[in-house]
Amino acid sequence: MTTPTSEALARLLRAEAARLGFVAVGICPADAAPEAGARLRRWLDSGFHGDMLWMERRVEERASPRGLWKEVRSVVMLGFPYTPPVDPLRHAHAPDTGVISVYALGADYHEMIKRQLKALARTLLAQLPAGELKLFVDTAPVMEKPLAEAAGIGWQGKHSNLVSRAHGSWLFLACLYTGFELAPGGEAGAIASCGRCVRCIEACPTRAIVRPHVVDARRCISYLTIEHKGAVPEALRPLLGNRIYGCDDCLAVCPWNRFARAPADPALGVNPSNLAPRLAELLALDDSAFRARFRGSAVKRIGRNRLVRNCLYAAGNSGLAALRPVVARHLADPDPVVAEAARWALARLGSVGA
Repeated sequence: MTTPTSEALARLLRAEAARLGFVAVGICPADAAPEAGARLRRWLDSGFHGDMLWMERRVEERASPRGLWKEVRSVVMLGFPYTPPVDPLRHAHAPDTGVISVYALGADYHEMIKRQLKALARTLLAQLPAGELKLFVDTAPVMEKPLAEAAGIGWQGKHSNLVSRAHGSWLFLACLYTGFELAPGGEAGAIASCGRCVRCIEACPTRAIVRPHVVDARRCISYLTIEHKGAVPEALRPLLGNRIYGCDDCLAVCPWNRFARAPADPALGVNPSNLAPRLAELLALDDSAFRARFRGSAVKRIGRNRLVRNCLYAAGNSGLAALRPVVARHLADPDPVVAEAARWALARLGSVGA
């Protein structure tokens, strides 16, 4: 068996990745983002990770690809589109409606993209007499965004998310670590910059972007509604508005998203019930109903209690007296965080219509 050249392997990989639905592909050496580890440690030292303690525990593995797998030689970064079919800010002024981040409107992307990655890996391995690779979709200690920038897919914007000239910020990132060498290269014209634009910083409801490229997760609505397990600090609750799972504000205002060409993959789909879920309906869910309602959705990962907590904060922010009865039902919830959120929301609604 003749081993293809690194250039031939890279061409094969790009063609197969495109067939599988990846709209952006970049390849870089394993040591192509040397500053990422130092930036990560400074961010952790500032406490900006909140209670995401798993980031501390595996910092050495996350800081560099070789910290996770010492044999890695090349990194393949791929972008899968989730360009929203609706305006992410469409329900900003609909107090009876909960807002779910557009990436979670349909099927959970983790499993679907992992299937595509495995197919891509099989194609590569079939060309090699021996070789090994590892694949990741947002579930391992991998610095996807710095590596994607190093691989030439795009650049990290002032909101810290990846920005692509062709796809804006609406990209899921996936990664292959390879034990063989691939010819490096990214997207034509992929690197640009945010210039003087600060729209994302100004749009953040909680001022979580403390300076360009640095986000304090403890104030970020995506962190607070998804990762944070306890009670949200009272000062931040009014700023959540009606966002119950994630937040798209900083991405929605980015001018580069006007140029996003690739539509979301049809396999992701959109669950119509997630487009405009009513708070009263979500607050009526028990654990069984929650699991049925969000089967196959990324929302399921936070569990019923955390979603209800978020919906209670949204109810408290709604100013709708009609929500008092459904809020009051949670005053005796077995979860103390949920019960406390109900008391807070009821107190906020107590003056409505008085």
